[in-house]
Amino acid sequence: MYTLGIDIGSSSVKVALLDIASGQCAGSVTLPSSEMPIDAPHPGWAEQDPHMWWEYASEGIRTLMKDRAPESVQAIGITYQMHGLVCLDREGNPLRKSIIWCDSRAVDQGQRALEALGRERCLNELLNFPGNFTASKLAWVRENEPELFARVDRFMLPGDYLLYRLSGERSTTFSGLSEQILWNFKQGCRADFVAHYYGIDPNTIPEATPSIGVQAHLNPETARELGLAPGIPIAYRAGDQPNNAFSLNVMEPGEVAATGGTSGVVYGVTDRPEADRLSRVNTFLHVNHTPQQARYGVLLCINGTGILNAWLKRRVAATMTYDQVNELAATVPAGSEGVSMLPFGNGAERMLENRYTGACLSGIDLNRHTTAHLLRAAQEGIAFAFRYGLDIMREMGLEARVIRAGQANLFLSPLFRQTLATVCGVDIELYNTDGALGAARGAALGAGLYRDRNEAFAGLCKLAEIHPQANQSAALEEAYERWKSELIARLK
Repeated sequence: MYTLGIDIGSSSVKVALLDIASGQCAGSVTLPSSEMPIDAPHPGWAEQDPHMWWEYASEGIRTLMKDRAPESVQAIGITYQMHGLVCLDREGNPLRKSIIWCDSRAVDQGQRALEALGRERCLNELLNFPGNFTASKLAWVRENEPELFARVDRFMLPGDYLLYRLSGERSTTFSGLSEQILWNFKQGCRADFVAHYYGIDPNTIPEATPSIGVQAHLNPETARELGLAPGIPIAYRAGDQPNNAFSLNVMEPGEVAATGGTSGVVYGVTDRPEADRLSRVNTFLHVNHTPQQARYGVLLCINGTGILNAWLKRRVAATMTYDQVNELAATVPAGSEGVSMLPFGNGAERMLENRYTGACLSGIDLNRHTTAHLLRAAQEGIAFAFRYGLDIMREMGLEARVIRAGQANLFLSPLFRQTLATVCGVDIELYNTDGALGAARGAALGAGLYRDRNEAFAGLCKLAEIHPQANQSAALEEAYERWKSELIARLK
């Protein structure tokens, strides 16, 4: 017997089967074979077609179910790229392409909301500035596409849209409300005052459910299309970063998870509803939050990380595999012999107070430096961005001594993970999981197929540990200070 996990990313859609008895992966499919397109009709914009997500998710499910009995899947879980906006009409059709997480067009709307609602109220009740979150994106639609806005019956997150396609039900989660900047942490309820300020009808906000637990059931027509049995419970739904933490069993205060995909994220769990006074890192409800046992996720997001690594591979190392890129980069000494690279070329950066600096390369000696130096400087620059953000989290009292991550994306690079461990002074633990498997495990827990958390995570295995290297610490610290000076100069 299995559970099914679906991960709607911005680069790909991944579908995985979890064998309930062993807790191990029983099969997975990632689509498409190359990265999904992100439309950018204007600078700072980023859009994707929700139909595309559904098509790839459907194809992945049909592929996995080709030689399996429909009733072998016992529950479904969903994880998705956070903060995206999907607008549906009364018939359930998307009215426009989704404005996704890295789109920065709504920064001005968020800034005006901050000034109108008041900085202290936003920090005390929302624990965040309105920023560029989902509600601000919808405010942009209201201002710039008023005829379309008037037809919005429900707006939702990418994972909510997938649940709708599977079940016909329109809902979100409490954690999802917090990532849309629509949760009042002080009062423990929906923050309708934000919707009212933005001119958003609260009736267009779907009802909320817990992240873990039965939320809907697979409808018969969709079941036939996918090769599944009708009525399967959809028992888990979470944004990609809370889900990544869940997939790594990061559930309690002091535990920390990280990812290094298109963006880079550090996500720590706390039981204190505290805000960064500059809203450079953001607090959301974690997947296991309840009124009786508060659990909050403090999220550091760096837009420009893995996308820089992928961009360089395509542009300067197109004939090489990622393993070859990593090997070539590792031939250069720590510190990249003076080359520095800022990775912030993928939209406004929250940890830089919603500023967009662009990516930047400096220190090049045309007679000495090579492609290898560029590749190493990129991976070091990404690790330095993580360090910069971790220092902000440390200011808030969240001290990371061990970071857990799945062995995927940037964490497949020995150079990157060793640089990160050394420059941040933390141990890194790698595990046999990913977003889709985490969603499948969450579905099993939410549907009652596992009795408790201990049983749910019995199949999670530690694959490697990476410790700081003392012999590289001085060189990397010097390079980090040089990198930080470059960043500060660009922020002035």
